[in-house]
Amino acid sequence: MQIAFIGLGEVATAFISSWDISRASLITAFDIKTNHPDTAEEIEFRSHNLQIKLAPNLTEALTFADVVFSTVTADQSAIVAKSASKLMRADTYFLDLNSCAPSTKRLSAKLMREKMIRYVDVAVMEPVYPKRHKVPLLISGDWSKEAMTFFDIFSMHCRIIEGEVGKASSIKMVRSIMVKGLEALTAECTLAAFAADVVDEVFPSLLDGHPRIDILARATYNFERSMRHGKRRAAEMDEVAKMVADLGLPNALAQATANWQRLIAENTTSQFEVKKRRTLESYVDELLPRIKKMI
Repeated sequence: MQIAFIGLGEVATAFISSWDISRASLITAFDIKTNHPDTAEEIEFRSHNLQIKLAPNLTEALTFADVVFSTVTADQSAIVAKSASKLMRADTYFLDLNSCAPSTKRLSAKLMREKMIRYVDVAVMEPVYPKRHKVPLLISGDWSKEAMTFFDIFSMHCRIIEGEVGKASSIKMVRSIMVKGLEALTAECTLAAFAADVVDEVFPSLLDGHPRIDILARATYNFERSMRHGKRRAAEMDEVAKMVADLGLPNALAQATANWQRLIAENTTSQFEVKKRRTLESYVDELLPRIKKMI
């Protein structure tokens, strides 16, 4: 069974690194970042550590693939599916793990169906670390039951959601309104508290009112995630906003969440990854003056 990954980011790395090393020779990956001088070395280093083949283009990655994992940013999901549908063989599997609106996934599935490719909607329901390939997955679509054979072979924790393509993603995307929305709300509250110099009053007050939520720990964790992955999270929330609009509902909160995630990512300096700072104050020192200049 030949396996291909489109996108060699956090999800792909987490899965591959936790599988038996003997499977590495069966895996080929392509990442568009190899086409950019600033990121090519990082992707090449990653593929070398994983001991997998890094394809120079999408065609070479998919030519012999039996199963394809699409793990790109949400804004690239439909573009990748369209390109892959022209390159994959009939009866092969396309596992779309991207965080997209159900309507986006249904469009991708239609393209695959026209080429007799077996499209599966996959929703990753938790951060991939520390569970890696054991992270909970939900799948939906016509080929879900057949795809379970593959997931079982790789000891992945997967559950079928009955219904058409997009049903599994609906669960994740609706959940993201709350999860990513709380991240954005925490960011705005925290930055405002520091800017107004009222942190010592606001945080204890919040803890009194919500004793199960440690706002200090939560804010620290949320900033770390958004500074590292804000661009990807913003793309996901753009898709969430699309889903909410597709449902005939106002989507201002989802769009505002996307804006906050993007704002944090755009105002994180390149040195952030190297320094690996972990205190809330260091995150605020990094972001607050930059964001205030943009307003």
